[in-house]
Amino acid sequence: MLRRSLLPMAFASFALPALAAKAKVVTILGDSITAGLGLPASQALPAQLETVLHRNDPTLVVRGAGVSGDTTADGLARVDFSVQSDTALCILALGGNDLLQGLDPKITARNLLAIVTRLEVRRIPVLLAGLKPPTVIGASYVRDFTEAFSKLAKAHHLTFYPDLMAGVGPSLRQRDGIHPTAQGARVIALGLAPLVLKAIPRR
Repeated sequence: MLRRSLLPMAFASFALPALAAKAKVVTILGDSITAGLGLPASQALPAQLETVLHRNDPTLVVRGAGVSGDTTADGLARVDFSVQSDTALCILALGGNDLLQGLDPKITARNLLAIVTRLEVRRIPVLLAGLKPPTVIGASYVRDFTEAFSKLAKAHHLTFYPDLMAGVGPSLRQRDGIHPTAQGARVIALGLAPLVLKAIPRR
């Protein structure tokens, strides 16, 4: 979340997009948390989520589309390119950098809505992942930021994971206190997996 990755488009798949005709692609549109800042690719969230999902459905392929430093505005600017046409489900996991920059939650809400709308037009289902801001930043901001996600999920009937970092306490974060360790990424993967399995179209 803190800085944009210098690697060219850090959303390469951890498995080939078309391993088989039956493969179903789950794309994670996010920032450095989903890009796996500070972690080898094999321990980052996309790879760990794919491993967990394969216990139930080996045809699922998780494609990481996380770019360090991205805000919701940045995600909106690249959603049509980053979320490729073979995507069966998009996990929308942006907003952390909006929070770090103290952006007006109304801006975050507007950008998230625009991303969801573009994906809906393309008939790509969305699993929306929210974030829970620390209470020290003020009750009104926490409420407005949280509602940017919850209200969108309700209005558009999206599968909703209220807090991407749920269960990832200080001991499961890197030294910056923000990004998950490999074990923390696994906690996120275990939390997301049941909702992914529920939301993925069965075709």
